[in-house]
Amino acid sequence: MTTSALPPKLQWIADELRNLEDSGLYVHIRTIESPQDAWVVVDGKKVLNFCSNNYLGLANHPRLREAAKRAIDQYGIGPAAVRTIAGTMTLHRQLERRLAAFKGAEDAITFQSGFNANLGTIPALVGRGDVIFSDELNHASIIDGCRLSRAQIIRYNHIDVDDLRAKLAEHRHQYRRALVVTDGVFSMDGDIAPLDKIYEVVKEYDAILMVDDAHGEGVLGRGGRGIVDHFGLHGKVDIEVGTLSKAFGVVGGVVAGNATIVEWLRQRGRPFLFSSAMTVPDVAAAIEAVNILEESTELVDRLWANARYFKEGMKALGFDTGQSVTPITPIMLGEAKLAQEFSRRLFDAGVFAMAIGYPTVPRGKARIRVMISAMHTRDDLDFALDAFAQVGRALGVIA
Repeated sequence: MTTSALPPKLQWIADELRNLEDSGLYVHIRTIESPQDAWVVVDGKKVLNFCSNNYLGLANHPRLREAAKRAIDQYGIGPAAVRTIAGTMTLHRQLERRLAAFKGAEDAITFQSGFNANLGTIPALVGRGDVIFSDELNHASIIDGCRLSRAQIIRYNHIDVDDLRAKLAEHRHQYRRALVVTDGVFSMDGDIAPLDKIYEVVKEYDAILMVDDAHGEGVLGRGGRGIVDHFGLHGKVDIEVGTLSKAFGVVGGVVAGNATIVEWLRQRGRPFLFSSAMTVPDVAAAIEAVNILEESTELVDRLWANARYFKEGMKALGFDTGQSVTPITPIMLGEAKLAQEFSRRLFDAGVFAMAIGYPTVPRGKARIRVMISAMHTRDDLDFALDAFAQVGRALGVIA
């Protein structure tokens, strides 16, 4: 860690950075020098990529690259305006129609990122005098969107439907409108919200139901259509938020659902109103990603086959992979310093897998989070299993 000299009024920042370093919580950001793929060049070293959210290998797919190039030739690069003034291009509407059809929703609206989608949606639906019931492990973008709304926030125990019901029974009648919001797939643990059971509870208490499916798109449901499709809840979940930056391999956010809600977001979703639209190559590449997903389930099937193989191998070695039921595979280690040392040794052994610690996960629950992809081969997975075994034994994590 390097820091520059600061005036006294800002010295606290340098002190806090040193505290992060001492506690093993300082994030050392590595630089990738090649396209996202099964193997990447990181800080000059070729390593197996177990970090990115590139679930289906689309981030460097030749069809997406070509689609982006063609779109640049036809439309240029940047829309140079917000969507409501002069930034809505033919491609934006085409992408929104395709995403709505893919997800089985009435309509869809795109934002600049999944984070922005949550920041734009939650405050447009609830405000002062309203209440939000939020899973305690929801993503930071949901937490920030809830705070911006100025509604009362009540957290319920992680994926605990009984606790949600009890809190709704205790508090719902005190407020004008109520929103129940949950991640679909929880990105740090790889477990899935029981959305079918949550829906039944929400229906009892006349609340709005919103799910963030960032890690479910391209993973769950028929051909990667997501958690709403996985549970057969089309037309029952009011708002489905997603991202184009993970399985779709591009960047951007999407909100799908009832056409009236989507139209309201076009009028009151602040990132939509006050930040320039997605760029042309991003939109074109995202459309091509939808094309690929609609044509075949091959990539989704390969993703799940790889996940099963790797998890079985890690469990056989004696590693704790937590509660994951998705390709997200946490290797639970506990202490942040141990996780960082484990990550450094894996990198030396040729595997790029970053340590995750507080505040991303609770204190004492640091881990290596492995992101399996359809682009990995069986040889890649065997290479990784060997590396984990060597480092795990050397650090006394496994026998």
